Amino acid sequence: MPVSHSTLKLLALLTWITGGVVLFLKGYALFTQALDIRPGASLNYLPFLVAVTAGGLKARYLFLPSCRRNLTRIDTLPDPKPWQFFRVGFFIFLISMISLGAWLSRWAEGNYAALLTVSSIDLTLSVGLMGSLGGFRKYPAPGTRYPGGKDVSG
Repeated sequence: MPVSHSTLKLLALLTWITGGVVLFLKGYALFTQALDIRPGASLNYLPFLVAVTAGGLKARYLFLPSCRRNLTRIDTLPDPKPWQFFRVGFFIFLISMISLGAWLSRWAEGNYAALLTVSSIDLTLSVGLMGSLGGFRKYPAPGTRYPGGKDVSG
């Protein structure tokens, strides 16, 4: 059953947003568990500092280019199918990461340092995913020219 390129891009966007939201909620839940263990500890807000810093870097240098490559790949599909919004390898990687994340969360239960570490990882990935959502915009539009006549639409 063929679908439009726009439908595949929407499915990719929804997957991206869902991942960012789920990772934020999971990371925040782990963070609150760490707060329950040591309410006044000075390291309590480290996950948020790490998330903003490392997540911003991941958004700019990892997720944004990956998003753009995927959208370009989608545009080149001659007869798009519903499952082609990501490559097969990405789905395998995604399932592996979800399984690893679930295991790490269970492993971290009751351990302050482990909870902060796993919380930092989840929040960093969440900030990276949400921070790279701009890659889904069609900007610049195909054929856009800047002064000097250079075509920057890639």
